[in-house]
Amino acid sequence: MTKTTYSKDVDALLIEFSDEPIAYAEEKNNTILHYSEDDKLVLIEILDFRKSLTDKAIQELVVN
Repeated sequence: MTKTTYSKDVDALLIEFSDEPIAYAEEKNNTILHYSEDDKLVLIEILDFRKSLTDKAIQELVVN
């Protein structure tokens, strides 16, 4: 089961891999990784998603 949802209100992309309960989360830059009690990845949250896309596109244009 993989479910992808975009929340325009908070500009966040959610990628859900499982409906297992979330035990803990780790934040890395604008991404939050949510894990189950047995360390399985349950959900990825990408914050400021549209801004991230814009920044990445700009970087690719500058590099190329």
